[in-house]
Amino acid sequence: MKFRGGRLVTAVLVVGLVAAVSGCKARAVDDGAGYPGDEPAYARTADVPERVEPDGVTVLVGDPRARVTVHLFEDPRCPYCRQFETSGGGPVLAKRVLTHEVKVEYTLASFLDGRLGGGGSKRAVNALRAALDAGKFAEYHTVLYLDQPAEEVDGFTDARLLELASEVDGLRTPSFDAAVRTMKYRHFVDASEASFAAAGHYGGHEGPGTPTAEVNGHRIPAEQSAILYQGDVFDQFLTNVIDDAA
Repeated sequence: MKFRGGRLVTAVLVVGLVAAVSGCKARAVDDGAGYPGDEPAYARTADVPERVEPDGVTVLVGDPRARVTVHLFEDPRCPYCRQFETSGGGPVLAKRVLTHEVKVEYTLASFLDGRLGGGGSKRAVNALRAALDAGKFAEYHTVLYLDQPAEEVDGFTDARLLELASEVDGLRTPSFDAAVRTMKYRHFVDASEASFAAAGHYGGHEGPGTPTAEVNGHRIPAEQSAILYQGDVFDQFLTNVIDDAA
């Protein structure tokens, strides 16, 4: 997991990060239908497209044509990920996805199981993959972070994951419940963790730490990661990147 460091709220930080991201516009996807223009915003998270990318491990949420891509590395047990998702940049990011301005890629890690004991991260990643099959990854992802147990408790049991799934309309089905109980997507869990581990090193461990964000291919450095926990600063950062990508 990643330590936040000092509070970085200066305009210099935002401008510097935007400058680093500039020139990476090739990450935008043109599928032949053109880029989003004045399309109405998605009414709710449930309406946002989501899929597994061709690499088999990256989960994409949002309009595939969005010019700005935010790639997140997260572990479901990580409390810093919870902070990002509930009171930092996560809610801002969700709004930008609704307006077609940003798409989000997720690499789901489970390294905290090995460090803390238990299997909650792996079970949660498996359940998230099962939710994706139902088109409810983003909704369930939100619920899991809102109700995240303390990392040392290993509270993401099968029973708890199913209980939380009941908060997402239509997610609880026999196929979803069976996927959770049998670890149907164990291969995905392992492959996703391997992808995370190959993405860099942090604190002497494999993997870049969580949460880590890349914007249009540019990784926000660990020493500047405090921007992720400040919703207003992260919002200004995204505004500048979106404007630059227009």
